[in-house]
Amino acid sequence: MTDSLPSRADFSTLLAIPTRWMDQDPYGHVNNVEYYSYFDTVVNDHLIRKAGLDVVNTPVIGLVVESKCQFMKEISFPQTVHAGMRVVKLGNTSVTYQIALFRDDEDSPAAIGHFVHVYVDRKTRATVRVPDQVRDALAELIA
Repeated sequence: MTDSLPSRADFSTLLAIPTRWMDQDPYGHVNNVEYYSYFDTVVNDHLIRKAGLDVVNTPVIGLVVESKCQFMKEISFPQTVHAGMRVVKLGNTSVTYQIALFRDDEDSPAAIGHFVHVYVDRKTRATVRVPDQVRDALAELIA
């Protein structure tokens, strides 16, 4: 676990994601693989809405090269997950996000994690600079 957990107030952007019955496993809680789906959803939702990302046609894409999740509390259906994200590092070719998942209206996270995107040319997969429109959309989220 981490020494100082972020709270809901530490995130300027939160995305409500309803859990689905099928997200649960036989243990009665959301399966760990779904947490990564929530991470991916909050990041891409922000990039689509704020940077105008066109995931089908953009010549430059962000590939996930690293992800991690620490679990603090179980999430179960029918709870709503509120996914918060902030940028902890905005480099020349990569972005590191911190993401926290909150249950319903709770202030302390059920899970925290990070997600690293490296930007590459869609066709050649050569590393490229983070596009300006992405950089601008993420600047407001720098922690």
